[in-house]
Amino acid sequence: MITDPEITETPSLAELATAIRELQDKQAIRDCLMTYSRAVDRLDRELLLSVYHPDAIDDHGVFVGSPEQFADWAIDMHTRTHLSHQHAIFNITCELDGDVAHTETYYMFVGINREGKPLTMSGGRYLDRFEKRHGHWAIAARVCIRDWAPLDSIPDQLDQVAMTVVKNLPERTKSLMRTGPQPSRDRSDISYQRPLTIDPSRLDD
Repeated sequence: MITDPEITETPSLAELATAIRELQDKQAIRDCLMTYSRAVDRLDRELLLSVYHPDAIDDHGVFVGSPEQFADWAIDMHTRTHLSHQHAIFNITCELDGDVAHTETYYMFVGINREGKPLTMSGGRYLDRFEKRHGHWAIAARVCIRDWAPLDSIPDQLDQVAMTVVKNLPERTKSLMRTGPQPSRDRSDISYQRPLTIDPSRLDD
């Protein structure tokens, strides 16, 4: 009987160790992504900060800043705007490169509003550069891209301002969103950028 050597060959201990380490790393990254959702939905500032490295930058489109600045902004915004809300996580792709990982995570947001329409929702992607420092995986850079939202009419283009649940934005913030990363259904999409970086000029806006 002829057997396939690729099927019958036993992995070496080194190969098994590498596979186990990659699985552990990917699970730690997934846990971090899930913790983000739990932290922001519970308005837990300490837990939210735990998913970022201290020098990380979060470009949320409507907001760009450090983890502490983002936590303060997000908790204040959701407290004022919503009675309750959920950030649900779906597809996750994770590319490991040593102590760096690039992830793309699909999300859907649903919130009960304090004013206006009772329910609001939108969907998009979190694009993250994770780094493993001293054995700990956390976000070093994040870009939030909005891909859809319930609209009253078919748009000419995917305007990030129209697809955010944050309403009554000042013109300065609208400009920040429209000049930042935009979704694209080809390889020009920022999800292909390696390494993922944040334009430092956006921190000055």
